[in-house]
Amino acid sequence: MAKAHVYKRDHINTDEIIPARYLNTDNEAELAKYCMEDLDKDFVKKAKPGDVIVAGDDFGCGSSREHAVWAIRGAKVGTVIARSFARIFYRNAIDCGFYLIESAEAVDKIKDGDEVEIDYDAGVIRDKTTKAKIKFMPLPDFALEIIHDGGLLNHIMKAGI
Repeated sequence: MAKAHVYKRDHINTDEIIPARYLNTDNEAELAKYCMEDLDKDFVKKAKPGDVIVAGDDFGCGSSREHAVWAIRGAKVGTVIARSFARIFYRNAIDCGFYLIESAEAVDKIKDGDEVEIDYDAGVIRDKTTKAKIKFMPLPDFALEIIHDGGLLNHIMKAGI
């Protein structure tokens, strides 16, 4: 069971996900210490492994940096659910082996602190707090292969390319 950390705003940018002052490392555990710091200074203290971030439109806009995905993944966040994602952030997430969910309905229904359960294969989020069942479009097979292989580099190496 995952807890939802809801940020009801649009355009949460990569500098808010991981401030530029911490970009002197690519170590996920180190980056995780500062995840969401400029948006919510207590996020890292509150978040538990598997929890989810819920946000509005254009999550991950701004600078193109894998560090934003690494910080979220390093914080052991299970996924980010948003109305939409900045395209480069979306692709960086898949390339880094991290699953994202686009769902306006989920953003409208899930409240901060709700307990959610996600069936990624079936494309269903179950909000255990409100008993809501929210459907979403699962990622296509090619993206799932990359994610299951642990990211694009691992996927390429596995394919022997």
